[in-house]
Amino acid sequence: MRNPIFLSLMLCVAACGSGDEQRERPAPLVTLGPAVSHAFADRYVAVGTANANEQVSVRAPVTERITQLGFSDGAYVRQGQMLAILAQGQETASLASAQAQARQAEQQLGRISELHRRGFATNASLDAQTAATTSARAAANEARASIGDRVVRAPFSGQVSLRRISVGAVVSAGDEIAAISDLSSIKLDFTVPETMLSNVSVGQMITAKASAFPDYVVAGKITAIDPVINPQTRTATLRAVLPNRNALLKPGMLLSVTIASKARLAPAVPELALVREGDTSFVYIIGNDMKAKRMAVKTGARDRNLVEIVDGLKVGDRIVTEGVVKLSEGAKVRTSKAGDKTGPTKK
Repeated sequence: MRNPIFLSLMLCVAACGSGDEQRERPAPLVTLGPAVSHAFADRYVAVGTANANEQVSVRAPVTERITQLGFSDGAYVRQGQMLAILAQGQETASLASAQAQARQAEQQLGRISELHRRGFATNASLDAQTAATTSARAAANEARASIGDRVVRAPFSGQVSLRRISVGAVVSAGDEIAAISDLSSIKLDFTVPETMLSNVSVGQMITAKASAFPDYVVAGKITAIDPVINPQTRTATLRAVLPNRNALLKPGMLLSVTIASKARLAPAVPELALVREGDTSFVYIIGNDMKAKRMAVKTGARDRNLVEIVDGLKVGDRIVTEGVVKLSEGAKVRTSKAGDKTGPTKK
């Protein structure tokens, strides 16, 4: 008989002790913070191809032998700089002959003009000599132009491609002398779905980066939107211009493009403040009584560790930012002075 009575007394004592422990268990320690106002935007990521600001293939205008080259592989050339000189011996001789004939015709015109002024030359002879002088001058100009065709110059400043020709080589009319690329800025072409057209406009800012330089993010501006939609892909082509510091980006590179639209200010909370159950998200609001109230919220965009709250909170609401896993509806919480980042509670 003693044993059952003794066991019963022990159980009663244990039960009483458990209740005392429950009553004495401290409220969970959490970190509090306000719902903050944060700038959000809808972001769309695309890929595009880099193109030079200006690019041209400089070609030989005539078939001739190269006597001099004025650039080296990959060099930077200035607008008007000589790239190549083609053989021009025959053209130089033709120019000398044409210039001599032009001088002779001008001298003859001067004599006939003086005789005509004195009345010793007819109008017909003056007109004939004037025409002969004009023809001689035109022949000289033609010879100069022919020589000019044999001096190939850079149409604008930029970097030239690797040389594929050498001095002494004979080039045919239309053969490439050099390719020049202006890399002071980059034209970036990329596509977006037609459903995105309402969210993009000329002048809108974008950011881009190349996988070759993952830490280099460059901001640019949309300069043109192709008015024709591709009927196969239902996409539109956009062009943006990016500054190209130190010619870091090269034509042909693949760049990732981020377009931000619908910029707005909205309440935001840290990612850790959210509790998710299925498709529903909750936060815990803390009142003056330091009790947790579970509030359903509608979330939107994300920016790093902050989540946009579309509905359910307003800026300044005091919420639990860390420690939500310990909480339930109506639970009382406590926080250290350092853990309450909301400031004095308004009454």
